[in-house]
Amino acid sequence: MNWQSELISLYLLICKAYKSNLFAYCERRTNYANLGFTDEVITIFIHGVLNKRRTLKEIYEETKRYLLAWFPKLPSYTAFVQRINRLQDVFVPLLEWLQAQLPPSFLSGTHQLMDSMPIIMAQQGRRFTATVAPELATSNGYCASKRLYDYGVKLSVVGCYRKGNLPIPTSVGLMNAGLGDRKIYEQILPELSGDVFADKAYQKDNCPVLSEAAVVLHTPVKKQKGQPVLDAADRLLSSAISSLRQPIESFFNWLEEKTSIQKASKVRSSPGLIVHVFGRMAAAFFSLLRQYGYTAC
Repeated sequence: MNWQSELISLYLLICKAYKSNLFAYCERRTNYANLGFTDEVITIFIHGVLNKRRTLKEIYEETKRYLLAWFPKLPSYTAFVQRINRLQDVFVPLLEWLQAQLPPSFLSGTHQLMDSMPIIMAQQGRRFTATVAPELATSNGYCASKRLYDYGVKLSVVGCYRKGNLPIPTSVGLMNAGLGDRKIYEQILPELSGDVFADKAYQKDNCPVLSEAAVVLHTPVKKQKGQPVLDAADRLLSSAISSLRQPIESFFNWLEEKTSIQKASKVRSSPGLIVHVFGRMAAAFFSLLRQYGYTAC
C-alpha cells in the first residue's frame, strides 16, 4: 500500500469511528465552538506517528510542507496543538473502537499476559524539578530492567496470549510511575479471569503460582534469602513461565519501535500526556488493523 492509499484509509477509518461514537467525546466549550477539523487533526497525528515523527512540531511541519493540499484548512501550529489537546477525551474511546474492529478470536483466550512500561518525562536528576502533569505523574518511578529512576507515568497492559504472535491488548491503563506492579494488579483483579502470566514484580508472599478470586497468577520463582541458586524444579518452572510471558515484552518492544511512546520529554501538559500515550496506542492499533487487512470501506 502506497502512502496516499494509507492516508486515505486512515482518514476513512477515523471518519467511521467519529460518526459511530467519537463525536460525543469532542469538547464543546460554548454554543458557538468550532468543531471543524476534528477528523483531520486526528488523522494528521496518527499518520505522523506511523511515519516516525516523534513530536507535534515534527508532525505539523511535515503536514504543512508535504500534505497541505490534502489538508487545506490546516491552522497555525499553536491552534493545531490546542485542537489536538482539546481532543484528549477522544483517544481512549477511539482505542476501544479500533480494538473492537479486530477479529473476536484475537481478544479471547485462556492465557493472559500482563506487564507495564515507563513513560518517561524526565529522568535521573532532572526528575526532581519536573512539574508537568502533577495529577498524573510522579518523580519516584523506577524501571528495574533499565536501572532508571524517572518522573512520569506507567503504562500497564493486559493482553491475550497468541502462540507465535504478539499479544493483542485487551486492557490498557495509565498509572503514576511510583505505583508498584503488584498494586496495579490488585486494582484490576476483578476484571481478570483464568491464568495470568507476569514477572516477579507482581508476586505476593514469594508465591510463584497464586490463586486469587477467579485468577491464577503465574510468576517466575524468586530465590530465597541466602539461596545461591534455584533448584532444578524451580528453574524449569521459571523457564516455562518466562517463555509464556515473553510475548508481552516483545509487544512493548514493537510498540516502542512503531511509536516511540516511551519518551515523553516534550509533553507540556496533562492533556498532552493523554494524547501522547493513547494517541500513539491508537496508531499502533491502526497498524495492527492494516496488518490484518481491515479496510474502512
